[in-house]
Amino acid sequence: MERPVKVVQFGTGKMAVYTMRYVYEKGGEIVGAIDINPDVIGKDIGTIMGCEEKNVKVTALENAEEMMKNVKPDIAIVTTMSLLSDIKDAFLLCAKLGINAISTCEEAFYPWNSNPNLTKEIDELAKKNGCTITGSGYQDIYWGQLISSIAGSTQTIKKIKGSSSYNVEDYGIALARAHGAGLDLETFDKEVASQDRISDEERQKTIESGNYAPSYMWNVNGWLCSKLGLTVTSQTQKCVPQTYKEDIVSSTLGTTVKAGDATGMSAVVTTTTKEGITIESECIGKVYSKEDYDKNEWTIEGEPNTTIVVARPATVELTCASVVNRIPDVINAKPRISYNRKFWRIKL
Repeated sequence: MERPVKVVQFGTGKMAVYTMRYVYEKGGEIVGAIDINPDVIGKDIGTIMGCEEKNVKVTALENAEEMMKNVKPDIAIVTTMSLLSDIKDAFLLCAKLGINAISTCEEAFYPWNSNPNLTKEIDELAKKNGCTITGSGYQDIYWGQLISSIAGSTQTIKKIKGSSSYNVEDYGIALARAHGAGLDLETFDKEVASQDRISDEERQKTIESGNYAPSYMWNVNGWLCSKLGLTVTSQTQKCVPQTYKEDIVSSTLGTTVKAGDATGMSAVVTTTTKEGITIESECIGKVYSKEDYDKNEWTIEGEPNTTIVVARPATVELTCASVVNRIPDVINAKPRISYNRKFWRIKL
């Protein structure tokens, strides 16, 4: 006997519209949905998805534990925030109940190098209760697996350099604000850029306290070093505001970003290793002008030099598809918080 994989959706915003639809298209079943927004609590998820009703109502966060105990999902998809500290309640609840979880949270891709104490707490609880907690998304393939595969065909490596851009309008207000979109340059410098003008010792103390705010590439560089067996000797991060010559209307922020103000930011993370290989990666997230578009480019310098360019990737769809397609791997993985990753039916 077989049955569909049962999924609970944490967060019902822009990304969830894709992940829920993809679950159904893969033959899975959404058995519950959770949100904190009073405007969507009680709504049928079909209404949110823009299709026929699915007879699944959005549950308030305070009732999530009871609902999950009742529906007994195989896995939860978490598409809410970008920092591990922001989604810890969802992850800890899943770990407590022994429910697998996968998230678009960028830090969750490799949280060991940015929030090790919280990561360890989730890891231990997941192992205790027999489930796997992990992060996936666009970075899983296009900043991670793809790059490690190219490295596997390279004789010698001196440097890995990558750059990727995306429109913060596509991902919701939390991500746009995290990129400093809409701030004047003085405020951006005070609230965003200044956080990385610190010594290595100060940064390490901030990381250990759980208060560090890594850019997406901070965790990607850590993942690549772990995957490639490299020993990190130093890692730095620099955030630079992006601007545009004209006003840009942001539907996500609900405002107009004035000419010369920050439309978002570029974050450059540089990692040096004991093996002599340097990784320099940049992510550019901003409110797009009419000239902007998504792009992803990585170069491995060595013997031979190799450059791969993904022109105009559908970053949102690729993010959500990566998460949904990883579900069998998560269900079948050993219990833990994971960073290293026939589908869709469970044999009973």
